[in-house]
Amino acid sequence: MNIQADNIIDRGSIAQTERLIRPHVRRTPIIEVDAADFGLAAARLSFKLELLQHAGSFKTRGAFVNLLTREIPLAGVVAASGGNHGAAVAYASMKLGIPAKIFVPTISSPAKVQRIRDYRAELVVTGNQYADALAASEVWAKQAGALSIHAFDEHETLLGQGTVGLEMEEQSADVDTLLVSVGGGGLIAGIAAWFGGNVRVVGVEPEAAPTLSMALKTGGPVDAPAGGIVADSLAPRRVGTLVYPIAKQHVDHVVLVPDYAMSRAQVVLWETLRVVAEPGGAAAFAALVSGRYEPRPGEHVGILLSGGNTTAVNFA
Repeated sequence: MNIQADNIIDRGSIAQTERLIRPHVRRTPIIEVDAADFGLAAARLSFKLELLQHAGSFKTRGAFVNLLTREIPLAGVVAASGGNHGAAVAYASMKLGIPAKIFVPTISSPAKVQRIRDYRAELVVTGNQYADALAASEVWAKQAGALSIHAFDEHETLLGQGTVGLEMEEQSADVDTLLVSVGGGGLIAGIAAWFGGNVRVVGVEPEAAPTLSMALKTGGPVDAPAGGIVADSLAPRRVGTLVYPIAKQHVDHVVLVPDYAMSRAQVVLWETLRVVAEPGGAAAFAALVSGRYEPRPGEHVGILLSGGNTTAVNFA
């Protein structure tokens, strides 16, 4: 199937992409909750449980789009990742019978590293941060002739992540605002392209890794800090070049949350819903827990729980 070749990322191309990957990905559920259950002001909350996706995160969508629409060389594919993208590419490659080599930094969580091994991809652990693993993967791709699949700054990846927005609209059509975590920005750009301003899309970033915030402030992607407890999932060095213009046009604003709020969001999700999210996967909810985003009375807020690849956490 030939996805539009002109690099347009809009409702038509995302809908076409959704039909392509539908046999390969889960239609993840939504759970509607009264904000009072969390001690928050009166509002409706709809959690999109993308942490129940194959390989434990939304990234499986983009991985399948890349593998199904691009020409795959005999050497297979290569990806660099903090963990979730690597697991997604490894899973999709395993299902489609494609060789995969995944580069991850030393900060990757044991749960994500084990996922990659479980999906039978060749694994290389190198460097201290995502950018180090990315550089090593690019060198290997040139040497081996493998196809490189970028974690967020790829046309096909953005189309795949945009299918989350399509599902969200079908499942909860009257959402006023959607809170979306931001790392490299592939997820929020895909979703924002789908809604095209019809729903208020708000980015949520860690204070220790404000990639989109800094890009919007300076007028384009720039290097940002890459630290904190979500360094393995939401801390690339800069937001994607394909991401930025979409975010500038269609993302309403971005809020920053501290590490403690993401940790608290994990605990609250477990205590109230018995949902286990990784820190980055809970970042969007952390905006509510911390008060960095305060819903209007009666507002219907969608919260994307983007990933659940984490080791056992003591929620006591």
